[in-house]
Amino acid sequence: QVQLVESGGGLVQAGDSVRLSCAASGRTNSRYVVGWFRQAPGKEREFVAAINWSTGRTYYADPLQGRVTISRDNTKDTLYLQMYSLKPEDTGVYYCAAQYYDGKYYASDEHTYFYWGQGTQVTVSS
Repeated sequence: QVQLVESGGGLVQAGDSVRLSCAASGRTNSRYVVGWFRQAPGKEREFVAAINWSTGRTYYADPLQGRVTISRDNTKDTLYLQMYSLKPEDTGVYYCAAQYYDGKYYASDEHTYFYWGQGTQVTVSS
């Protein structure tokens, strides 16, 4: 079992930046691909970004490319999501998740993931 705990959300202004964290514990494994997803009110959950924990290879949702950066700190077993130039439409609950399959096809599909955090709320005011 792997436990994932997100933090760093809150109320921010449009144009601001925010960094989310996801702390992993339990049977952490460098073979994981760890990703960020988000769910806006009334919408389905969508892929944001993912990273291969071992190689550092990253994957991004095309619409968000350039506005988000995913990274990890192996020494702390922590995943990060840095978001820039926030917009009100970035509002939602942000989740981190983990799975074993590399490649953007699998990394961007929420059904591939089997470990999920509880989410952290990000609210962007205009």
